Amino acid sequence: MGCGSSSKKGNKSEKEHAALDSNTHSMTSVSIMEHPGDLMVRAALVIQNWYRRYRARLRARQHYALAIFQSIEYADEQGQMQLSNFFSFMLENYTKTNNEDSALVSRLFDNTRRESKSKDREEYVGLIDVPDSYDGPRLQFPLTFTDIDLLLQAFKQQQILHAHYVLEVLFEARKVLKQMPNFSHIKTFPAKEITICGDLHGKLDDLLLIFYKNGLPSANNPYVFNGDFVDRGNNSMEILMILLVCFLVYPTDLHLNRGNHEDFMMNLRYGFTKEILQKYKLHGKKILQVLEELYTWLPIGTIIDNEILVIHGGISESTDLNTLHQLQRNKMKSVLMPPMLMNQEPQVKRNKSGSANVEPGKVKLDKSPSEHLTKHEWEQIVDILWSDPRGKKGCYPNTSRGGGCYFGPDVTSKVLNKNQLKMLIRSHECKPDGYEISHDGKDLNPRDGTIHIQVITVFSASNYYEEGSNRGAYIRLSYGTSPQFFQYQVTSTSCLNPLHQRVSAMEFSAFKILKERMIARKTDLTNAFQLRDHSRSGKISLAQWAFSMESILGLNLPWRSLSSHLATIDSSGSVDYMSSFDDIHIEKPMKDMKSSLIETMYRYRSDLKIIFNIIDTDQSGLISMDEFRTMWKLFNAHYQVHIDDSQIDELASTVDFNKDGNIDFNEFLRAFYVVHKYEKPEGKFA
Repeated sequence: MGCGSSSKKGNKSEKEHAALDSNTHSMTSVSIMEHPGDLMVRAALVIQNWYRRYRARLRARQHYALAIFQSIEYADEQGQMQLSNFFSFMLENYTKTNNEDSALVSRLFDNTRRESKSKDREEYVGLIDVPDSYDGPRLQFPLTFTDIDLLLQAFKQQQILHAHYVLEVLFEARKVLKQMPNFSHIKTFPAKEITICGDLHGKLDDLLLIFYKNGLPSANNPYVFNGDFVDRGNNSMEILMILLVCFLVYPTDLHLNRGNHEDFMMNLRYGFTKEILQKYKLHGKKILQVLEELYTWLPIGTIIDNEILVIHGGISESTDLNTLHQLQRNKMKSVLMPPMLMNQEPQVKRNKSGSANVEPGKVKLDKSPSEHLTKHEWEQIVDILWSDPRGKKGCYPNTSRGGGCYFGPDVTSKVLNKNQLKMLIRSHECKPDGYEISHDGKDLNPRDGTIHIQVITVFSASNYYEEGSNRGAYIRLSYGTSPQFFQYQVTSTSCLNPLHQRVSAMEFSAFKILKERMIARKTDLTNAFQLRDHSRSGKISLAQWAFSMESILGLNLPWRSLSSHLATIDSSGSVDYMSSFDDIHIEKPMKDMKSSLIETMYRYRSDLKIIFNIIDTDQSGLISMDEFRTMWKLFNAHYQVHIDDSQIDELASTVDFNKDGNIDFNEFLRAFYVVHKYEKPEGKFA
């Protein structure tokens, strides 16, 4: 009985357990069916978060690369603007007691301040024949839309427009431009929009893409091109010819503003002069001479519907549109040649022999006062061509570029209100998205809730620094409507690469040019590092390294974030500062040259090349050894470069290869070049 009972209880218990197991199995099945979905969601969230962090890291690297590109670009422009101070220094401090020096400086200023008389058209165009063998585009004057299309098709096939037609276009454009006011005034209607484009910088593919997306210029499709058509890119001549031909066909519907690169002195440094002389070896000099004058006749701004001011750079607290409307813009030959002391009479003193000496600071040049802008007028133009907006209130010197100013939202409001304007559209700065809204651009008007835009930057050269570095953009607007922004990016095979490869390539190029900047100041950087290396261990803290880098290079970069790409850092965080120069050096043209001299010549090679090109009136590429010594001594005095004259004399003698008393300065400056250990992207950037 007991066993049976037990068995019965046992049987009952088994049934209960069976029921329980059945319910448990059912619940487990439901749980197992739901769990895979939870895992998938959780896995998707993990992947999404990882990808977001991955993209954020790539964007940060891209941001740092762009910061390097832009900082070095502005530092180069600052160096270019310092040439203006150098020329002023020579005017203010030069004395004519040395006849050879006198002849050289007079020659320099005669060449840079040439008479503004118009070049004779027949002398330039009439003597250049177009041979039957020429298979490029043949323009028919007066120009029509057919010529625009002909030119576009030819340039797409990489054909070169004959020098005869180039000069014809330049002379025709100059004739029309001379009749135009300083500011073009445009009226729009809701049914007739206008397109505004920013810097193109010789990037033909961007211009062709704009025309493809937005249509060719016409009476029903007007355009404003806001300066900087040339320099940096490889197709500045093609862009200039397309724009000028379109302008001649539609002079009231295509408007060209002058930018800071429509300047013959800027072209010497940034590539357009070289491009012209390479493409037009026989007639390049004539093209450059006519182009120099054409630049001066370009309007300096556009005003749309009496509400929108379109200028290349920006404004300052002293911007006076009345002055800018009335000054003679063709007197502005180059921003690098300020009108300082040009019209002052020299102070003459007689020495014991009765001969005349000229006091320092009073150079007499054969120019009449009417041929130059006043200093105030010159500064007005510099401000509108070179200035940049900033979020900080006020107006303060543009230390990055070395010219113009930084202007805050209060300055914008003041200038716009004073002139009864509503908006400023400018270019001059590369933006990652091709455009940027600033100065109260995100504030809402409390009355009607509309966005109140005061400053827009538009930049139309995509891939400006490197493939994938930025988009280009253009603006369309009409009376009573908000601006519309259109973005694009010229694509190539490399644009199909994954994002990390594109960022790595851009990052590699950025660090390459940054290291070239560093090696040019190796001696100064080493001294700064060693000053903080009290134990002479060859290592300093990261903070000390970053401070030294900024104090010498002055690029305003996030050095701590960039440090791992530029130097070796040990586990304790100390920087092996000499490792910054491990994979780069400047090639020595002579074995026994001192490092400080090599670095100085490399650092100032662009400035010296411009000065030597100006002296080289016949463009032979040669200057005498005496001219070389004299210009270096003047340069040395102004820039306070601590190089002994004896070293320069020795250098000049050494580079006079055939001992004829002349120096091929282009070959000489090319002798100072940087050698990189790695010329391809490294894995650490991938």
